[in-house]
Amino acid sequence: MGVMRKFLNWYGRLGPSHGKTLPPYEHVVQVGDPTLRKVSELVPIPSIKSESVQKVIKKLECVLDKYGSLGMSAPQIGVNMRIFVMKHTNKQISYTPKEIVKSRGMSAVPFTVFINPKLKVIDYTKVVHSEGCESVQGYLAEVPRYREVEVTGYNSEGEITSKIFKDWPARIAQHEIDHLDGKLYIDRMDRKTFSCTCWEEVNLSKGKLVIPFHPE
Repeated sequence: MGVMRKFLNWYGRLGPSHGKTLPPYEHVVQVGDPTLRKVSELVPIPSIKSESVQKVIKKLECVLDKYGSLGMSAPQIGVNMRIFVMKHTNKQISYTPKEIVKSRGMSAVPFTVFINPKLKVIDYTKVVHSEGCESVQGYLAEVPRYREVEVTGYNSEGEITSKIFKDWPARIAQHEIDHLDGKLYIDRMDRKTFSCTCWEEVNLSKGKLVIPFHPE
């Protein structure tokens, strides 16, 4: 309890010095934020080109790049809208061991925007891979996902768009649509595989390692 009290005292000092911030945020909210557990609201089609919706899309792209993520949903930046973006570059893939790229079926995905997306399963085969989330910072777990899906929705121009994703891109899409339904990967994970990504470093640092919630 003494450790918890020290943490709460430290946490309480953050507010006054940082002031109040409003969404859409330039950071990713963490599990516990109520927005992550809400079913996101549909975006009215006529408002897609509005300043407010376009601001959310631009902020999603900004945060996606800042964190080096593969997908980002509006709830993750504090906005209750059914919007997500995804992108996986060849440069990002080049940093991944070739055997992992092959086993996970990774392939480049250009920056893609989905508004009011609907998911259709093409291949019901479930594949299990390790998965993480910027909103559950510092942890991983094995999660089953469908091998191939089709996502239909609207793009940033308000045009109907439909794309088929397979293997790793399909996982990204399913992960982000879960966010829009108020779900996290921890709801689908094999609980026995849930682990801290830096548990070894915690031991090496004698417990003094701090997990950042924002990229440097």
